[in-house]
Amino acid sequence: MSEPIFQPIFGQSWNALPIVMQKHYANRPYTDDVTVVKGKLNVICRAPLKWIAPLMKAMGQIPAYSENDVPVTVEFRSDPNSKAFHFVRRFDFKSGPYVFHSRMVQVKEDEVIEIMRFGLGWRMRYSWDGEKVVLSHRGYVLHLLGRFIPLPIGWMMGESYAEERAVNDQTFEMSTNISHPWWGKIYEYKGQFEVLE
Repeated sequence: MSEPIFQPIFGQSWNALPIVMQKHYANRPYTDDVTVVKGKLNVICRAPLKWIAPLMKAMGQIPAYSENDVPVTVEFRSDPNSKAFHFVRRFDFKSGPYVFHSRMVQVKEDEVIEIMRFGLGWRMRYSWDGEKVVLSHRGYVLHLLGRFIPLPIGWMMGESYAEERAVNDQTFEMSTNISHPWWGKIYEYKGQFEVLE
């Protein structure tokens, strides 16, 4: 039985992770593993990001809406043909469902790239600081012809950050945000999830 996709990403910290985090990141590579979590998120989207909400939707990016207590289901899916870790997020907004699908691939040790539609990617460092899982910004890339091309667009897109904290053995809190050098925090979602399977 192979080790979870994220075990080498967390490295020596893997065994120190709370049980709920090990469940969250339990998917193995080259399998049909699926882990499901459900919860609610408060989503905040501010200008200038909200001005381009239709473009964000067309490009399959994060939902550029603002709403509290949004029911969200996330399926973490393995890929039978690779080490990719897929996120299939379904936000049930009052105006209707919104699905945001991305996949994560390890590029070196604790560095991961989250690839979205049309090849736009967020490069990040995964770490465990003893209290929470931290996803630290390492830039943007374009995934093209099997290569990752650095995109110097932080001045335009801002920098992303995310963290996850264990509540108990089945539940975790998470938050993610995008902070822009000129406009401050332009996007955020945060809430709590329960691991179902």
